[in-house]
Amino acid sequence: MTLAPLLHASPVIQAHAYLAFAAVALGAAQFALPKGAPLHRALGWSWALAMIGVAGGSMFIHTLRTWGPWSPIHLLSLFTLAMVPLAILAARRGEVERHRSSMVWIYALALVVTGLFTLWPGRIMHAVVFGL
Repeated sequence: MTLAPLLHASPVIQAHAYLAFAAVALGAAQFALPKGAPLHRALGWSWALAMIGVAGGSMFIHTLRTWGPWSPIHLLSLFTLAMVPLAILAARRGEVERHRSSMVWIYALALVVTGLFTLWPGRIMHAVVFGL
């Protein structure tokens, strides 16, 4: 494992990766901690801002090109940019189950699934994790 490929990447890719790492950790904490408490809300807002940063920043990353400068991963970014505010709105309206399921889906699709795609050979995170 070596951070060199990430450290030599563009600033937008570095920011994207660091925000994603933060979102993974914050999201895992959210799943483990009691719900509805002030800590849950504070970490939740931090997680939501990190996710908006991850998804928004990805719109400036064009290393995979399927449709012009875009790729299927950008569809997940649009999903995230739409769903995070809707999930927060659900919590504010007291729609706890809708909020919970939305946040679980965002975490699973936008962080776990997309994160696995970053381990594909030839991608920066593949080089970071596997040192190739």
